Amino acid sequence: MTTTLPPAPDTSITLPAAGQTRPAAPVHVRPVVRFRSSRPDLLLCFGLLAAILLVQGWNITHFPTLSDDEGTYLAQAWAVQQGDGLAHYTYWYDHPPLGWIQIAALTWLPSLIAPETMTVASMRFAMLLVSAACAVLLYVLARRLFLPRWAAALAMLLFGLSPLSVVLQREIFLDNIAVMWMLLAFCLAASPSRHLWHHFAAGLAAATSVLTKETMLVVLPALLVTMWRHSHRDTRKYAVTGAITACALIGLGYPLYALLNNELFPGPGHVSLIDGITYQMGRAGSGSIFDASSGSHGVFQSWLYYDWVLPLGGLAGAALLLLTLRWSVTARALAGPALVVAILALVAMRPSGYLPAMYVIQALPFLAIVLAGGAASVAHAILRREGTPFGRVLKRRTGSMVPPVVRHGVAGLLAVAAAAYVVPHWYTGNRDALTVDANAPYRAAASWMQNEVTDPASPRVLVDDALWLDLVHDGYKPGTGAIWFYKADLDPAVTKTMPRGWRDLDYVVSSPTVRRDAVDLPNVKAALEHSKPVAVFGDGEDRIEIRRIAGGDR
Repeated sequence: MTTTLPPAPDTSITLPAAGQTRPAAPVHVRPVVRFRSSRPDLLLCFGLLAAILLVQGWNITHFPTLSDDEGTYLAQAWAVQQGDGLAHYTYWYDHPPLGWIQIAALTWLPSLIAPETMTVASMRFAMLLVSAACAVLLYVLARRLFLPRWAAALAMLLFGLSPLSVVLQREIFLDNIAVMWMLLAFCLAASPSRHLWHHFAAGLAAATSVLTKETMLVVLPALLVTMWRHSHRDTRKYAVTGAITACALIGLGYPLYALLNNELFPGPGHVSLIDGITYQMGRAGSGSIFDASSGSHGVFQSWLYYDWVLPLGGLAGAALLLLTLRWSVTARALAGPALVVAILALVAMRPSGYLPAMYVIQALPFLAIVLAGGAASVAHAILRREGTPFGRVLKRRTGSMVPPVVRHGVAGLLAVAAAAYVVPHWYTGNRDALTVDANAPYRAAASWMQNEVTDPASPRVLVDDALWLDLVHDGYKPGTGAIWFYKADLDPAVTKTMPRGWRDLDYVVSSPTVRRDAVDLPNVKAALEHSKPVAVFGDGEDRIEIRRIAGGDR
C-alpha cells in the first residue's frame, strides 16, 4: 500500500502571551499498513518468497541427514492417518499430539496418491508450506510493527536465507509448525484494526502453538506485551482478558484429554501426562553453553558453524532495543520480539538445562526482525532530517548541516559493506545444503532391506525411526516386524513379544542414533554385540550397518 505520511510537525517554539495557554504538542501518528491491499508490499513479499522457497527446496531430500526425531513425528502422523491412534506405538505424552496431527494433514494428499512415498526425505517437501507461511507472516508482522518496507524485506531474507534456517526449516520438526502459529498470534496481537476478535484469535493461535510444541509457553509473556502495546486503551482489559481466556481454555484441552482417558495421574498399567511431564522436566541436562566440554556448548557451536550473523547479531539487536526502550520509537514498537529473544536466550543459558539442536528454530524469526529493526534504527539515525549526532555537532560549530548526498552515501556504504561480508559467509554456509547428498547411506540401507530380505513379513528388525516407514511400506509388520529400537527396551507392549530379549530379533540396522543411544538400552546393546555386519553403507561415524543377529534362531 502506498502510504502518505502526515506532514512533519511544527517544531518551532512560540512562547504564549500573558494569559494564554500553551497549545498542545502535535502528535505524530504512524501510518497503518494493510498488507492485503498494498501492491508494492505484495509484489516484494512474494518475490522474496519465491527466492526463499527455491533455496530451501533445492536438494531438500538429500541434506541434512535424516534424523530420528523427523522419523518419529512422521511415523506418528502416519498412525493418525491410518486411524491407529496418536502414535505408531503407545502414546506416552512425551509431547502434545497436535503437532503431528498437523503433519498428518500436511502429508495427507501425497500419502493418499502414493503411500509408498510417505518417507522422511520425500515428506520434507511438506515443510516448505510451513516455511512459506512463516516468511509471509514475518513480513506482515514487521510492517505492523512499523518497520519500513525495506526493513521488513530484510527481516524476511534474514529469516529465510540464513544457513541455520535453510538447514533446520527443511526438517520435519514440531518447532517449525509451532513458530508458524506463534507468528500468527503476534500478527493478530499487533493488528492495526484492534478488533477484540483479533486478540481473542491471537490467544487461540498462541494455544495452538504451545500444543504443537510445549516449549513455546515461555514466549507468551512477550506476546502479551505486544498485545498490550497495540490494543486500544479503552478496550485493553477486554482484549487481554479475552486472549488469556481463549489460550487457557484451549490449552486445558490437553490435560482434559488425559483425564478422560484416565491417564492424567500415574498409576499401574498405564501411561500418564504427569509421568510425561516429569520425564521431560527431569531429563539430564546438557550443561552450560559456556562450558567448552558440555553438550550445550557443542550445540551452540553447531549453530555458529552454519551462521553466527543472525544469532549473535539478533542478540545484540535485542539487547540494544531493550536498553533504549525509553528513548527509541523503534525499540518500543519491537519490544515484544526483543523480549522473545531475551527470554529464549536466558532459557538456553541456564546452567543445568537440556538444549536440543532444534531449540534455535523458535528464535529465528524474532532474531531476524530485531536485527532488521536495528538496521532500520541505524538508517534512520543517518538519514533523518536532523542528520547524525555528528552532523548536529557540526551544525552547531559551522552553521551547516551534513548534505543529504553525504548521508545517503554513508548509508549506502554501510549497506554494501554488510552485504559484502554476509553474502559470502552465507554462501559458504548454504553450499552443503544445496549440493551434498548426506542421505545416500539411508537410501542404500532401505533398498538392501527391500531387495535382499525375501520374506519381509517374517523377520524382526530393530531400526531407527528415520527408516521405520520405509520398512513398513516394504511389507514389514508395523511395531512387531519393523521395531523402533527404543521400544525394544522401553515399551511393555513390545517387550512382552520378546520373551528372550535380543534373541527374538533377526536384524539391527545400526545408524549413528542407534549406536549412540544403545548404551542405555540393554536389548539394543546386546543385539549390536551379538551381531555381525552383512552390509555397510557409507563410512566413518555416519555409516549405516545392517547387522545379522547371531543366535537368534526363532
